[in-house]
Amino acid sequence: MIKGNRYSTSVLSSPDLNSLWDKPRCACLIVLERYEDLEICCSYYDSDADLGVLSNKKIVFLGFGNQGSAQAQNLRDSGIPNDQILIANRVDSYAETAKSKGFHVEHDFAKAAKVADVLFILIPDQVQPRVFNEQFSPKLKSNATIVVASGYNVFFNLLRFQPGQDVVMVAPRMIGSSVRSLHEKGRGFPCFVSVEQNGTGKGLDAALALSRAIGATKQGAIASSVREETVMDLFAEQALWPNIIMMFREAFNVLKDAGCSDEALCYEMWMSKEPAEIFERAADDGFVAQLKHHSTVSQYGQLSGSLKLEGGAMREHFKDILYNQILSGKFCEAFSQIEDDLDEEGDTNPLNELYKRSEEMELVKAEKRVRARLAGLL
Repeated sequence: MIKGNRYSTSVLSSPDLNSLWDKPRCACLIVLERYEDLEICCSYYDSDADLGVLSNKKIVFLGFGNQGSAQAQNLRDSGIPNDQILIANRVDSYAETAKSKGFHVEHDFAKAAKVADVLFILIPDQVQPRVFNEQFSPKLKSNATIVVASGYNVFFNLLRFQPGQDVVMVAPRMIGSSVRSLHEKGRGFPCFVSVEQNGTGKGLDAALALSRAIGATKQGAIASSVREETVMDLFAEQALWPNIIMMFREAFNVLKDAGCSDEALCYEMWMSKEPAEIFERAADDGFVAQLKHHSTVSQYGQLSGSLKLEGGAMREHFKDILYNQILSGKFCEAFSQIEDDLDEEGDTNPLNELYKRSEEMELVKAEKRVRARLAGLL
């Protein structure tokens, strides 16, 4: 049993990730059935983590973007000596920022890999396989600890590890600026933590020490897995938010046809920031309990209206995306085929093409008109 201060849960040992390297690209690391019993959460706090585990360890950050910058600074603030921290980054503005903050920067990735006892991979998901597999994996120590903040590339078997290495996930559920600002205020932030390959037998000790060093165990680092993190992340991006965008689009069209003005619609639906305040209340008070801050008419309308919606068709749609797109590996395979095009300029970049099509929505056109009329006032 792994025990935290509040909960305990049995560990499901992950397979040796290296043994899965011969599986097809985008093959899921662990089948769904392995996780049927994971309903009880285990949380880890400062008292569960020993920073001494990191003594004399060279900690390398691959990337110094929002997360890399925040986590490296938090690590240093937690007492890790500056000469134990190394930023591996190509020659660009991020490298200059790292230098300006007093960090040592190495542009030669092979040199950085050779000295790394711990490697944080904090570059974009789509470039991780190429950079890590070609420039880091061949040079890393056989007992190195590799840290990911996103489960995507581990879950879909896109990174190559050696059998004796530890592969852990330390995944803040906050943007980098909040990871930094909350730590500076002495507060914690939500974070997922897991051990995906325990090559040294001490992967959990390292994961918890690193979680504490970046400030994640103040609030409680939640035991998770790359499967759980990846599934929830992709599900939100491919099922939940696309439907929210669609509902706003169609609601806007219906109300526009009913005679509502651009200004009224834009402010009522999102520009007033009321939806953001509602979700903030939901985080503070509870998903349903936050409704008590609304008028009686609003409470009755939202509760009665939501209970009338059966949801069966939506549930089946969500299940189709989960099982047939995400867990099947279809999305990963499709995305892998366009990764190189994402660096292109103009319409040859598929993301630019999607933006171009989305900007044809009446909602977007109306918003542009409103912002143009209110230029200088917003």
